[in-house]
Amino acid sequence: METFMQQLPTVLHALNIGFIQTLKLFIVTLLGAIPLGLLISFGSSSRIKPISGFFKLMIWIIRGTPLMLQLLIIYYFPGLVLHNNIWGGSELGRFLASCLAFIINYACYFSEIFRGGIQSIPVGQQEAGLVLGMSKVEIFVHVKLLQMIKRILPPMSNEILTLVKDTSLARIIALQEVIWAGQAFMKGSMGISGEIWPLFFTMVYYLVFNGLLTVLLGKLEKKLEFFR
Repeated sequence: METFMQQLPTVLHALNIGFIQTLKLFIVTLLGAIPLGLLISFGSSSRIKPISGFFKLMIWIIRGTPLMLQLLIIYYFPGLVLHNNIWGGSELGRFLASCLAFIINYACYFSEIFRGGIQSIPVGQQEAGLVLGMSKVEIFVHVKLLQMIKRILPPMSNEILTLVKDTSLARIIALQEVIWAGQAFMKGSMGISGEIWPLFFTMVYYLVFNGLLTVLLGKLEKKLEFFR
């Protein structure tokens, strides 16, 4: 017990640093994947066959292959195949490579949710907007957007909660996120080795973070109830 209490501050300090990295990856992914996903949904819904075909192929490849594999390819391909290691060997390089992989992956998943949400809006609303002299952009922003957000919020919430847990996959390229920090104490870190209990503490970080997100997303869904 005494040893545990002595080790606890060291472990919590390392886990806090790792969780900050996890949180940064989560935030950057959302900020990049949501607008990119919307653009991809427009591309896949385009009436121009080469454009829609390209984006549909991209979505099929990204959704049909593991995110872990995409991480490995994005991080190692430039150095091993192109002989130009654009990421370097620093933590910043691993973080940027992780962000790119996560943004592309989640943008493709979000795009299908966006596409379904847009197509669920009755066509008559667009026709009415056109009759009133509104442009297609104005119709989307002022008529469709909030209705679409209401309809896609449940599946988007599910993907966002999944993203929290998926950030742990970044440790495959040695990004020092929260699970990496906890696992390090099994191998030897900061004078502590052979300890598995720090991994159980990482669960608390995920549970609390996911719990807060669940509450926030639930409140957002209630605010959009008037679009029923």
